[in-house]
Amino acid sequence: MSPRTRVAVLFGGRSSEHQISCVSAGSVLAVIDRDRYDVVAIGITPDGRWVLAPDDAKALSVQGGVLPSVEPSGSAVVFPGDPSSGLLLLEPGDLPSALTTVDVVFPLLHGPYGEDGTIQGLLELAGIPYVGSGVLSSAVSMDKEYMKLLLAARGLPVGPYVVVRDAQWRTDPDSAIDAADGLGYPLFVKPARGGSSIGISKVTGKAGLAPAIDLARTCDPKVIVEFGLSGREVECAVLEGVGDGPPEASLPAEIHVGAGFDFYDFEAKYLADATTFDIPALLDDKVTDEVRRMAVESFVALDCAGLARVDFFLTDDGLVVNEINTMPGFTPTSMYPRMWAATGIEYPELVDRLVQAAIVRGTGLR
Repeated sequence: MSPRTRVAVLFGGRSSEHQISCVSAGSVLAVIDRDRYDVVAIGITPDGRWVLAPDDAKALSVQGGVLPSVEPSGSAVVFPGDPSSGLLLLEPGDLPSALTTVDVVFPLLHGPYGEDGTIQGLLELAGIPYVGSGVLSSAVSMDKEYMKLLLAARGLPVGPYVVVRDAQWRTDPDSAIDAADGLGYPLFVKPARGGSSIGISKVTGKAGLAPAIDLARTCDPKVIVEFGLSGREVECAVLEGVGDGPPEASLPAEIHVGAGFDFYDFEAKYLADATTFDIPALLDDKVTDEVRRMAVESFVALDCAGLARVDFFLTDDGLVVNEINTMPGFTPTSMYPRMWAATGIEYPELVDRLVQAAIVRGTGLR
């Protein structure tokens, strides 16, 4: 028998989405095919320490409303930027020693220091294939400003927005507020490179802009202010094609946020039961086809690989691309796996396809 493929499931991280990353990892650990893959669980603590973590899906689940986190007590490990080294164990007082080789990494990291090209760059240097998009695609998709610029350059519709940079807010905040105020209301003020709706505020008047920008800046010094489009919230999952085949789009889904929430915020996404979903979305065939087409176009426009979730608003004037996530949530309630299940690809098969695609793709320029 040939040796089984060794998969490192990498999770946690330094971003504000640390705990959601842990839940995503727990979901993958629960379904990955143990007859086909050997699994190494690697956690990154909130302060950036890499440790061997227990291969325990239950420990990485939400229990009693409490989200999990990576504990710093495990043995320290590192992927050096050297294709000949593999995974190294770092014991106090000892020289680094080889722990194991890794065939492919599943980086279930959300947000900065994981989904933004940083981990992808490290794995490229190490010569280890990984699930998901490469350095450039991860970086520009994570940054909502450049994501929108590239989508618009490819003729895809995006909503009105302004960007508030760190220097502008520190030296001339009035100009930033005036620019945002000029968009009209309501507005959504967001960390430009954040996710999971952390640090986002809905603003209905000029007086609320400064507090909302300050809140977003606790997550990211760069802030994006978007005009609040009125319409149905629709999402679509994209999966890298098999072999040289084109990317595939799932059936779309629609989100219905309960009356107790102003928008699809962190609690509505992960901790409450007030949000409901239509999977698949109750759209006519023409609109469904257009959502799927535009989702694939967005995936290609940003040079994505592996997987992505594309979020839309269906307005009276048509579809508008809101954003793209190159490592969408993999929690039990996450939309990405649920949309593929509705389309005919169950969670274990989805994980397997992503891992196999990463191995075939390899590393380096492509």
